[in-house]
Amino acid sequence: MNLIYYFFGTRCQAVPERLFVPGSGQGNSLSKTGALVAVLATVLASAAVPFAVAGELEGVRATSFRAGSSDVDRHRSSRETPTVTAIRRASPSVVNLHGQKTLRNSAASHAGAVGDVAKQVNGMGTGVVIDSRGYVVTNYHVVEDVYEINVTLHNGETTRADLVTSDPSSDLAVVKLRGSGPFETIPQGHSDDLMIGESVIAIGNAFGYVHTSTVGIISALHRDIPVNETQSYHDLIQTSAGINPGNSGGPLLNIDGEIIGINVAVRVGAQQIAFAIPIDQVLETVNDMVTRHNDRRFVIGLRGTSDRAGGLRVVDLNDGGSAQQGGLKPGDRVLKVQDRSVKTPLQYALSVLDATPGQKLRMEFDRDGEVYETFVATLPNSGSTSDPTASLAWQVIGVAVRPASDSFTRRMNSQLSTSYRGGLVITDVRSGSAADEQGIQVGDVLLGIHSWQTSNLSDLAGILEHPEIQSGPNAKFYVVRRDKTLYGHMQLASQTGTSRR
Repeated sequence: MNLIYYFFGTRCQAVPERLFVPGSGQGNSLSKTGALVAVLATVLASAAVPFAVAGELEGVRATSFRAGSSDVDRHRSSRETPTVTAIRRASPSVVNLHGQKTLRNSAASHAGAVGDVAKQVNGMGTGVVIDSRGYVVTNYHVVEDVYEINVTLHNGETTRADLVTSDPSSDLAVVKLRGSGPFETIPQGHSDDLMIGESVIAIGNAFGYVHTSTVGIISALHRDIPVNETQSYHDLIQTSAGINPGNSGGPLLNIDGEIIGINVAVRVGAQQIAFAIPIDQVLETVNDMVTRHNDRRFVIGLRGTSDRAGGLRVVDLNDGGSAQQGGLKPGDRVLKVQDRSVKTPLQYALSVLDATPGQKLRMEFDRDGEVYETFVATLPNSGSTSDPTASLAWQVIGVAVRPASDSFTRRMNSQLSTSYRGGLVITDVRSGSAADEQGIQVGDVLLGIHSWQTSNLSDLAGILEHPEIQSGPNAKFYVVRRDKTLYGHMQLASQTGTSRR
């Protein structure tokens, strides 16, 4: 049977189809038993390429040795191809991601291991800056279970990033760079008009070699790639550009230097068969991710769509919502939020991402050719949601959660000699909530409340519906943070009264 390999450093895992994801994580496949393999890539050039000075280098002009400016200009023009220009245009907005995660190796007998062992694995991946404040899109499997996301910028500076929101099913995540910025953003292209045979460029952290650039063509479009029994990629771009472990989350560019896809996988054992998620699909998914993240924290009550004339066309308003109270009407075009221009739903979602519940946002909008200004409040979210468990968790504890991966459960049981069935990863913390007051952080894993385990969402639902919890007790909780088990006590909000603020 063919195999798909997911790579995290030198760790890989076998599942049907022979494909691997060239990033630092394993996505939803962590529940499968993996095999440890060593990967070594040796790049051989067919001809030596000498180092040379062309035009300007580090601010030093090559004027002292040129015979004539016209000769140099002709020489430079023949070397500065569209590929060179495209890479130069996009590179400043590409970041290289590094981190560590602990993986259990249950099938490493060929590597000399006996039984189950925990192993610290170095991971690597790539991301692209989509907002000048430092918001970066990458693959979910690059940052999954990584405790500290270390970042190398284009200029060689290093910083860290924090996970903002993620969607494992689409294998996408958004992280935010630490630092004031502004950061250069990736030029945006489209993937609805791609042509088979057109030139493309990949930039990424290939095998840890930061900002590695490779070229190829679009080999095919609309590829559906199965990963395992529960996950698959749909409508991918197939390319011949060289993609390796560490390229995951990096950009696939057109010849104009615009991003047209996010590199995600290659076919193991084949040459020049790689895949990227189309950028139109990426931006739509990221917009949904950021919007859900915002909706968990506060309510504005505005939905809109892109408008050819520019701005975000208001399509619908919640009755009594803050956007309606601020005077907005369907058909208005939102032009700015605070000092940030808005042209698409994603730009609108990103423009309010830094807002806090209760904050008043300045909005500039167009109505019938006249520009107006209003202030719209971000009303605190009461926890209303279509998922009763998520609603209770947000109201009573003040957290949004998702199930932890199976690899985390196995690792915790091995390290602590326990029999935990699982845990819930904290993806968001409501300001002023019981969780916030006790210092619970995004990325912590909730293991239990009182004497009950929170191994999955069903467990959490049963706990929150228990009479002892509904009265709003002082509850003992257990969390894991960077492989350390912590506990504390928090005063839960009573479900019979108003929620905590």
